[in-house]
Amino acid sequence: MFLKYLPAALLAVAALPAQAQEEPPKPITVSGSVALVSDYRYRGVSQTDKEMAIQGGITVSHESGVYAGVWASNLAGWGTFGGSNMELDLIGGFATEVSPGVNLDVGLTWYMYPGGANKTDFAEPYVKVSGTLGPVTLLTGIAYAPKQQALGRWYFSGADAAAGIYNDPGDKEDNLYLWVDGSVGIPSTPLTAKAHIGFSDGNRGLGPNGTSIAPTGKYLDYMIGLDFAVPNTPLTLGVAFVDTNLKKREIAYLQPNFSSTKNGSRIDSDQVVFSVAAAF
Repeated sequence: MFLKYLPAALLAVAALPAQAQEEPPKPITVSGSVALVSDYRYRGVSQTDKEMAIQGGITVSHESGVYAGVWASNLAGWGTFGGSNMELDLIGGFATEVSPGVNLDVGLTWYMYPGGANKTDFAEPYVKVSGTLGPVTLLTGIAYAPKQQALGRWYFSGADAAAGIYNDPGDKEDNLYLWVDGSVGIPSTPLTAKAHIGFSDGNRGLGPNGTSIAPTGKYLDYMIGLDFAVPNTPLTLGVAFVDTNLKKREIAYLQPNFSSTKNGSRIDSDQVVFSVAAAF
């Protein structure tokens, strides 16, 4: 989701002063970010039981376009895989300018959950194309995770998961995610408006730890928000409205898994998410 990779956008902003000063490019660059968010929403669904998260990442890039990085966040509730209750993403790929102002990024994300349950890690290749259309910056992407156990339909319902009854242990399924991100700077201000829409297509069931990367199989997630770049600092403050098109009747079979462990509220319901991030 857009919020998850917000720090990556900040890195591009942080690099602008160096470009303006026309410093000679370095063969290897290291960049990173750290963020505090009021809720970690992954494709519209809370991964922290609708509570706060500390997130950070670092990327090493070569002048050839090859890059590798790592990104991490704490987890709770639906996002919990046991162990350290942490998501650790290993990312690698190749980015290049295919034509003036149009960039291509091809890579793979390996989602890891250190110390957690078995068979929950999975790999997801992606392709992203970005560019500008007038004052608007656009990015469109496709991520396809081939059949893996972490994405399988091991439980047919939340009730089966709660009872610990596997319906189809070892099942492997795939997952497709399509998305578009957009942003535009508001003239004469440090503000940037942003938006995101994504479509998930996966299995209609629950994986080996009782969760799913695509609740109900197919659904949309979307976000609209605003960023404020604090002048003369690496800080960016953000606010965003996040929601999905999931309906109560559609997620009924996921219960009790698909609710907050604190008060039973839905973890996909509309939410205003606040963030503060710093890039380096």
